[in-house]
Amino acid sequence: MTGNLLRSLSAGLFCALALGMSPVRAQTPPGPEVCQGCHADKVESFAKAIHGQKSHAKSPAANGGCVVCHGDGTEHVKAGGGRGVGGIKNPGSKLMSADDKNAICLNCHRGGSTRTHWEGSTHQARGIACTNCHTMHQGPDRVLTKVTQPEVCFSCHKEQRAQYTRPSRHPILEGKVACSDCHNPHGSVGPSLVKRDSINDTCYQCHMEKRGPFVHTHEPVSENCMNCHNPHGTVTENLLKVRAPMLCHQCHTPHGPNVPQLLGAQVAPRTTATTGKDAINYTMARGCLNCHTQVHGGNNPTVTDPTPQFMLR
Repeated sequence: MTGNLLRSLSAGLFCALALGMSPVRAQTPPGPEVCQGCHADKVESFAKAIHGQKSHAKSPAANGGCVVCHGDGTEHVKAGGGRGVGGIKNPGSKLMSADDKNAICLNCHRGGSTRTHWEGSTHQARGIACTNCHTMHQGPDRVLTKVTQPEVCFSCHKEQRAQYTRPSRHPILEGKVACSDCHNPHGSVGPSLVKRDSINDTCYQCHMEKRGPFVHTHEPVSENCMNCHNPHGTVTENLLKVRAPMLCHQCHTPHGPNVPQLLGAQVAPRTTATTGKDAINYTMARGCLNCHTQVHGGNNPTVTDPTPQFMLR
């Protein structure tokens, strides 16, 4: 029985070959040259983008072209084209959900150190699609260039756009610093999508001298740099939220040192109860930073640097 079946199949195959026919005809999805008939502008711009470079082994261009992202367009071509006709996928369509669009991109871009935390991240949870920030067919991608990246982020983050027009800010508009130097838009374990586990660790990427350890540690500094600073821009020098000494007074009660008593003079203690605003004026006029120069932490156990001469007597 088995021998008869094999002889029949062999005879059928011989007849097919004799007639010049292929026994199994695999249908190849249409390539870019077919798509170009209707989408010439898209195919042309795609060839100039990073995805269209055949020299990159993992690029769509090197692995089948348009079908990698848009799917098999055979039925689309047979139907004569048309938006949404023939099962073609269009990541740029408003009718397609953000998760469906992102699933196409994640076929190639899943994982990696920058996208490990995409699932459940702020942008993913709020329905942001890859195409909201990235361009697939045009190159270079504006979000991947430091000079043009802020404008992409500012299209949603209006408050930060306003803050970066203030006099004290990071040089982001000059292209020396980019949003992605501090934030990972694809998700992170830190707050506000910062690249490191905490705000402080993110700041320490550039401001390593503030890390310590110090003999005397300023508690607000070790807690959160943003207790005193606004990294997106302020009207006060050094990105401070408020000018000193008013900034210091948010935690420290305004006071002035009892100078005569420190010098050993036998006089009544100078307090706000006996002098009114005198003690506050002492601090306001001279500023905390005249003595407390190392506000991020210092190695002088007396907390002040340099130590005032009247404290050495």
